Amino acid sequence: MTLYHRTYSWNSSPQQQPDQSMINLWNHVAEKANWRIVQLPNGFYQTEYKDLEDEDTWIDVTRRETMDGAEAAIDGSIEHYSKKLEFLKGPKVVKTFK
Repeated sequence: MTLYHRTYSWNSSPQQQPDQSMINLWNHVAEKANWRIVQLPNGFYQTEYKDLEDEDTWIDVTRRETMDGAEAAIDGSIEHYSKKLEFLKGPKVVKTFK
């Protein structure tokens, strides 16, 4: 009997370097001034960020039941993209042994 076993991990594949347009987007959405919250007719709140090419266009991201939830979603997105930008600088040393 032959047994075939293969595992997958998101970390096992080589990391692809983002192109400049992706880095520009991350820089853009990492600034809170490029975000807004709109209330929808159903009472939900939608988070949106300003499009890079067209300043009059907004890209919808999430919908939340409360204004606080929507703002927390924006803050979480900003933190996420700020971390991505930080890791573009290379590995972060968290501990060194002597």
